[in-house]
Amino acid sequence: MKSVTPTLNRRRFTALVAGTALTGAPLVQAQSGSRIVLGQSAALTGAAAQLGVQFHAGAKLHFDAVNAAGGVNGQRIEIVNLDDGYEPDRCAENTRKLIKDDVFALFGYIGTPTSLAALPLAIQAQTPFIAPFTGAMGLRQPFNKLVFHLRASYNDETALIVRQLTNLGLNKIAVFHQNDSYGKAGLDGVTAALATRNLKPVATATVERNSVDVAQAVATINAAKPDAVVQISAYKSCAAYIRAAKAAGYGGTFYNVSFVGTQALADELGKDGAGVVVSQVVPNPFSTTRPITREFLDVIAKGGNKVQPNFSSMEGFMAARMVTEGIRRAGGRVTRDSFIGGLEAIGDMSMGGFNLSLSSTDHVASSFAELSMLTGDGKVRT
Repeated sequence: MKSVTPTLNRRRFTALVAGTALTGAPLVQAQSGSRIVLGQSAALTGAAAQLGVQFHAGAKLHFDAVNAAGGVNGQRIEIVNLDDGYEPDRCAENTRKLIKDDVFALFGYIGTPTSLAALPLAIQAQTPFIAPFTGAMGLRQPFNKLVFHLRASYNDETALIVRQLTNLGLNKIAVFHQNDSYGKAGLDGVTAALATRNLKPVATATVERNSVDVAQAVATINAAKPDAVVQISAYKSCAAYIRAAKAAGYGGTFYNVSFVGTQALADELGKDGAGVVVSQVVPNPFSTTRPITREFLDVIAKGGNKVQPNFSSMEGFMAARMVTEGIRRAGGRVTRDSFIGGLEAIGDMSMGGFNLSLSSTDHVASSFAELSMLTGDGKVRT
């Protein structure tokens, strides 16, 4: 595996994370004036662009509504976002700039390889790192007081996928994955879930990040004749794989984890998406059975329907709501220490029917995961 930054290998990275978790150095930085500024590096262009664009839109939607109502304890919450194109080196450069510009916290980073490049910089600068759009265990273990997650892990998602497939009697499972830390995290999750059933992937194949060159992967996996293919990549490469595999005669099913970007995948595939399954870590943004979804759709309507409701924008909205709750509980003059304390003080809370659980020893708010299916007409059913 490549080092997480050009100068920081995995062993030093782990030591740095663990060391900071143990030392508990004070975080006395307070945001100046009447603004709390969050910094985000995200894919806003390239093969994963819709993930960054939609997450940011959902988060800004919530913060704009909060600011319009007077902010939190009189302070506005703003996001400065920079485009990294889903490339770790660009993400690291953006992170250095955001830290130099003295943002209060880093928020809503998109992806595993990019987040792994940024996290050591955040730790070194003692800057909170909140709600990255990734389920990789490498960002959750070892525990670090600076890092908070809204979403469930890829292990949670892949365990659900494997359980569903094996319950249906589909035991010949292949894995198509991105050739980086994200792809490996998903592959590890599938492999672990299969191992509990004395099974192994019948084939694995890779695609490079930000590439749609899937011909060799299709040939490798089709040759194994799997019942299902679990995909751990971004929407453009997953869509390219599905189309190419079907064209080459594959008739099995396709399963994806949430990072694929459900609406983006549905839009990319069109009618070819019918029957493709995607695991989700936030509620269906179109089903109004939960109050959080009704709130989300109501705020979109009040904002002039400028934000597209989908799973990615919903996650951004919910992540922003979690941040706002942490700031509210931090008190009048918020510091990084009081913000972390505010997030930990959330404890067990229902966010409009979506259960959160945070404490001083557990910074992963949710393990919620469920399956959805593309219908082939641009819609998603859960």
